Amino acid sequence: MMEKMIFGRFLPGNSPVHKLDPRSKLIFVFAFIIIVFLANNTVTYAILLAFTLLIVFIARIRLYFLINGLKPVLFLMAFTFLLHIFMTKEGVPVFEWKFMTVYDEGIRRGVYISIRFLVLVFMTSILTLTTSPISITDGIEVLLNPLKALKVPVHELALMMSISLRFIPTLMDETDKIMKAQMARGSDLSSGPIKDRIKAVVPLLVPLFVSAFKRAEDLATAMEVRGYRGGEGRTRYRKLKWDMGDTLALVLLAAIGVLLFFYRG
Repeated sequence: MMEKMIFGRFLPGNSPVHKLDPRSKLIFVFAFIIIVFLANNTVTYAILLAFTLLIVFIARIRLYFLINGLKPVLFLMAFTFLLHIFMTKEGVPVFEWKFMTVYDEGIRRGVYISIRFLVLVFMTSILTLTTSPISITDGIEVLLNPLKALKVPVHELALMMSISLRFIPTLMDETDKIMKAQMARGSDLSSGPIKDRIKAVVPLLVPLFVSAFKRAEDLATAMEVRGYRGGEGRTRYRKLKWDMGDTLALVLLAAIGVLLFFYRG
C-alpha cells in the first residue's frame, strides 16, 4: 500500500497544468482550500466535484492513478463517513436496528464531507504531481518574500517545506521495503490482536528512524560540500514567469467561488 502513496511525488509532463507558474498553482490550491467550505448543498458539491475532475483532465493525470493513491487514506474517509452517519440525529430515520438509528441527514453530511475530503486530496496531489520540488521551493520563497521585512528566514523555510514534501514518498517507499523485509523474516503485521500488532510495529519504527536520520545527514553533508550557506546573496538559475494561463487559472477559480456562493443554500 505504501508504494501507492501519491502525495509528494512528481510526474514530469507537458500538460497546461504542468506549464503553469508554481506561484499561481500554490495560490490556486490555497484559495481552493478556502472556497471548498462554501459548498453546503448538493448543487454546490456537484459543482466542486465537476471542477476538480476538470482540473484532473486538464492535468492529463489518469483518474485511476489518483483513486489508487487514495487507498492509504481510505480508512480516514470511511471513519469520517461512518462518524457522521451514526452521530447525526437529525432528519428522517431511514434505518433502525436495536439501539442504532440512521438518519438521512447523517448520510447526506457523510457524503458531503467525503466529497470535500476527496477534492482536497485530489487538488493537493495534483499540485505535487505537476510541480517539481525545486519549483515549489522557488514559488513559496517568492510568495513569502514580504515576510523578509519581519526577519523571517523565508528561503530556509521554503527549502524545509520542499524537502519535507520530497521525502514523503521516499519514506513511504522505505517503510514498504522494511515491512516486506520483516514479513520475509516471519513477522506478522496484518493479523492477530491489536496488542501484538503494536509490538510488531516497534521493529519497523527503529530501522525507519535510523534510515531517516541517515538520509538527513547525507543530505546535509551534500549541501555543505556544495557550498550551501543559506539564501543570503544567492542568485537564481531558474526564472519564474507569470503567463496569461496563470491569470486565467485564478480567474476560473474565482468564478467557481462566485458560483458556489450564489448556489449556497
